[in-house]
Amino acid sequence: MRIEGSCHCGQVRFSCDAPSPVPYQICYCSICRKTAGGSGGAINLGARMATLEIEGREHLGVYRARIRDDDECRTSTGQRHFCTGCGSALWLFDPEWPELVHPHASAIDTPLPVPPERVHMMLGSKANWVQVPSGKGEIHFDDYPEESLEDWHRRHGLYDDASGD
Repeated sequence: MRIEGSCHCGQVRFSCDAPSPVPYQICYCSICRKTAGGSGGAINLGARMATLEIEGREHLGVYRARIRDDDECRTSTGQRHFCTGCGSALWLFDPEWPELVHPHASAIDTPLPVPPERVHMMLGSKANWVQVPSGKGEIHFDDYPEESLEDWHRRHGLYDDASGD
């Protein structure tokens, strides 16, 4: 599926092919919550880096998060791209997986498919005041789920092979 996105002020526009376009996975880690979220967190989609087209590249900033593991602190390899004009979180690129880019669903202007279920992950890091939906179709993980974005889409028959695979 070809998806198009933009920042709030309109200085950055982008498009890419997303074989994993269903916004089903909500991350509650402190990085997503504080850089792109609010009460919940970021919802990342799976797209092909080779198809990413950007207008307004000069307005892009990159944030590499500091990750605290016990007593150690390291800088993430993930590059969180945002608009320097309005601060909108746009996508994540990590050179450890150079073929992928993960647009934030909140930046997408193209209508996206409605997920048949939602995965709430990194709940061990969520803010204490956040109430996470529970019940049918609401799957919870304290950390990361083992299933990848692509595998989840394939299991639900939602992987878009036309987006290049």
